Amino acid sequence: MTGDLSVGLKALGAGLAMIGALGPGIGIGLMVQGAMGALGRNPEAAGQIQTNMILGIVFAEAVAIYALVVALIILFVL
Repeated sequence: MTGDLSVGLKALGAGLAMIGALGPGIGIGLMVQGAMGALGRNPEAAGQIQTNMILGIVFAEAVAIYALVVALIILFVL
């Protein structure tokens, strides 16, 4: 019985750790929305806007990757 409880709690902990991916998902969506609006207003600045948008997406996605690593550690190491 204790083994089943342990596995269940690990799965719950890993699921809760993945809540950390919610913020970057919303942030990336808002970032792309802002970039598309800026491109619509000023198409000549497309290169600079796209470069900054991709760099911001990479930094935001790093947080989601950290959450995934924590979830995998909870599942397979603890």
